[in-house]
Amino acid sequence: MLTLSRGAAALVACLAAGPAFAQGKPLPPPASDAMPPVELSISLKDGKPVCAPAELRLPADTNIALHIVSTANAPVTLTAPGQFENGLVLHADGDLIHVASEKGYTVKQNGQGTLRLRTMKAGQEEYACTSTRAEDAPFKGKLVLVPPAN
Repeated sequence: MLTLSRGAAALVACLAAGPAFAQGKPLPPPASDAMPPVELSISLKDGKPVCAPAELRLPADTNIALHIVSTANAPVTLTAPGQFENGLVLHADGDLIHVASEKGYTVKQNGQGTLRLRTMKAGQEEYACTSTRAEDAPFKGKLVLVPPAN
């Protein structure tokens, strides 16, 4: 019979808990059960990134699936204050890389992927798309979080 030390048992318990343990406290229930799909497209114009829609309207405090499609021939980083912190990101797949600062995601050149995330509370923030080739000229759009329709 295998006997574990107290420390080893704690390590096994942490590993068994998996990602839910690593992500910290769970989010409260969303304001809406709907998970609307939303698409954001990224392109380059005159070497500078352009994101569409320029005004990204999303339901506040709701789980959404943000599908990102880039036709840019350079990596582009998508940022929005507070929105891409680990606690609000439920899942990311495809050609998306979480930046170390937790402020955004880099989309590989000509890449696409889906971010499943919990939106922040109702309000308005600026979002930006910044190309690695034109860091001094980011595209700036508006992230509008509206109360969800129930």
